[in-house]
Amino acid sequence: MEKLFNGPNVEVVPLTSGGVRGFLHQPLGNGQDAMILAHGAGANAQAPLLVAAASAFARAGIATLRCDLPFRQRKPHGPPSPADAAADRANLREAVDHLRTLANGRIFLGGHSYGGRQATMLAAEDTSIADALLLFSYPLHPPNQPDKKRTAHFPQLRTPAMFIHGIKDPFGSPEEMRAALSLTPAATSLVLLDRAGHDLLRGKFDLASLVVGPFLEFVKK
Repeated sequence: MEKLFNGPNVEVVPLTSGGVRGFLHQPLGNGQDAMILAHGAGANAQAPLLVAAASAFARAGIATLRCDLPFRQRKPHGPPSPADAAADRANLREAVDHLRTLANGRIFLGGHSYGGRQATMLAAEDTSIADALLLFSYPLHPPNQPDKKRTAHFPQLRTPAMFIHGIKDPFGSPEEMRAALSLTPAATSLVLLDRAGHDLLRGKFDLASLVVGPFLEFVKK
């Protein structure tokens, strides 16, 4: 893997393994735990929020892979189709399997919007896929369509999950999110960000104190 960037105690390298394509933020101390973050429907692995989050978690000692899902590998722009979802989840599983060869600790899985939703669906299908989930802007329903909830799998979700959500997100209000999280038997946590919409300010907020710290406390052994 060719090194792209050296930051304080972190290096970023492109990663290609089978169908997995992305960028690995690797703590120079070779942290034992690892995380995978997938992008939203209109973005890719270079999304500012994912870059900022991966950098913040790597600085905290967690190797973090931000990856391009198969639908984005096939086309540079445009949203996925419903037919893409199964392949995208299979790709997340492949990414988990690959990270297990690089890290000997826990594996965390998540992402922004569509990517996070696919992570929850994979975890509902396979409770052993990850030790915890981190979901940025979970797309609870399409904007202005609150009756079309995307929570059918929540009762089967038994993996601890932290949700990071903007109070101005049109894909789900704080009240709707709290009601949705009550459907899952897993331990959950909801972090609400003031002034933030679905893009969560493109990661331009204090990720260390508002996301990384609370998540590490949430998953504390």
